[in-house]
Amino acid sequence: MSLSILAICDEVTATSFMKQSYGFTKLIPSLVTGAGYVTSFYFLSLTLRTVPTGVAYAIWSGVGVVLITIIAWRFQGQKLDIPAPTGMALIVIGVVTLNLFSSSTSH
Repeated sequence: MSLSILAICDEVTATSFMKQSYGFTKLIPSLVTGAGYVTSFYFLSLTLRTVPTGVAYAIWSGVGVVLITIIAWRFQGQKLDIPAPTGMALIVIGVVTLNLFSSSTSH
């Protein structure tokens, strides 16, 4: 599970820095974005050794969406209306359901 956490954190970092890269015209944010995606996919590929692809991707993308939205709201001025946190709560419920109750999480 720790590899999937690294994959998620690297993807969230990469996506967050992409905005700062201004279309890849700023060097440092562009490098952070590229490195973040490369390491994220690397750790995701290692996760796929023990977690089925559909489950791993659902967790990776679901948690990533929630974290990126929180970062964009907190640090980049994104506005959130009532449906936004409601939808994110449903994503979290789905990820928790997959991890706790689904037999498809084992190979």
